[in-house]
Amino acid sequence: MGEAILAGGCFWCTEAVFKDVIGVTGAVSGYIGGSVPDPTYKQVCTGTTGHAEAIRVTFDDALIDLATILDIFFAIHDPTQLNRQGNDRGTQYRSALFPLDAHQRAEAVAAIGRAANSAAAPIVTTIEGPATWYPAEAYHQDYWTGEGQRNGYCLAVIPPKLAKLRKSFAARSKS
Repeated sequence: MGEAILAGGCFWCTEAVFKDVIGVTGAVSGYIGGSVPDPTYKQVCTGTTGHAEAIRVTFDDALIDLATILDIFFAIHDPTQLNRQGNDRGTQYRSALFPLDAHQRAEAVAAIGRAANSAAAPIVTTIEGPATWYPAEAYHQDYWTGEGQRNGYCLAVIPPKLAKLRKSFAARSKS
């Protein structure tokens, strides 16, 4: 089993996409990269804790490798926007990777290079860490399949991300 920690804007949106990827066994929303121990959503939303909204993805590395996980990550968010994704603004919405070891750090560098080859603007995704991971509150977990289906923001943002996954990585999508 593999793990990766990815920050690509709103964690509800990133989590929803990765839960639809073949080989992904879990995606947990949380916070990483800040200075406040065990932060709350309210604290992170202030933009003063230094944390990013992120997901911790677990995957079966016999079915999908880290390189593919990272390529999907770069395809489903805009890695050229500094400290924002769409209307979400602040350092908590930054594009960042949090490698768990030297191999993941090398994979992150390679993935940024691949993304840069097709990007219309410079990639601003950072490679950060080591850092402590904190799971988000329970009501944030698996948000899209519950409350997210009634949330206007999620309805505007998540379906296009899922469509991009299904188009660009059709063989990797559960749907």
